[in-house]
Amino acid sequence: MSEVEPLIRTPEERAEDEAFYRLYGPWAVLTPTEVAEMLRGHDRPWWIVGGWAIDAATGVPREHEDVDVSMLASDVPAFYANLASEWHLWNQVGGTLTPFRDDRTEPVDRESQVWVRRDAASPWVLDVILIPDRDGLWVNKRDPVQTARVDDVVWTHSDGVRYQRPEIVLLHKALKARPKDDRDLRTTWPVLDDVARDWLTQQVARLYPDHRWLALLDSLDDTTDQRPDA
Repeated sequence: MSEVEPLIRTPEERAEDEAFYRLYGPWAVLTPTEVAEMLRGHDRPWWIVGGWAIDAATGVPREHEDVDVSMLASDVPAFYANLASEWHLWNQVGGTLTPFRDDRTEPVDRESQVWVRRDAASPWVLDVILIPDRDGLWVNKRDPVQTARVDDVVWTHSDGVRYQRPEIVLLHKALKARPKDDRDLRTTWPVLDDVARDWLTQQVARLYPDHRWLALLDSLDDTTDQRPDA
């Protein structure tokens, strides 16, 4: 098994995290397989995004602060119904938390998040990023004109867990481009095929024309082309 790389965080990020925990409380890090067990009775599509999806695609694990799940916003009522007997679900919108209840199972905002914990004295265990789907189709939150079938934007690992395709994960990471995101881009680039690389490069160039990743993508391309088996 590969050694887990430590999470790279700037002093500013550490300070931001500490302020977050003081305000909202701690998080317990579940693994994707633990999430799958937790959601075993949920029969709607869900998938892992963020750093864990990069780990799955590359086979190179790193430290994680939490686990991010994604699902269609239209499936939140079913998600609530499946978990409500054992877990408390909260809708996180711009830092404001609103509890889901039997008479309020729709999210306040279809582009918001759902946080899950067992009770007020327990840590948060799940951060669910909602996709504002249209007619059951996945919507690219960075480019809402773009839609696709869920099956076309995820893949299934040998452990049975579904993950976001890595090039889509990287596009979402490009917005902040933190040190850990730079690491994830460098680690993932060698495993992407030409179609995925072209898609990511074109999307970053169109959405963020001055993004510093564009030069990095060029340098990664050059490095890959120089490999003996390229």
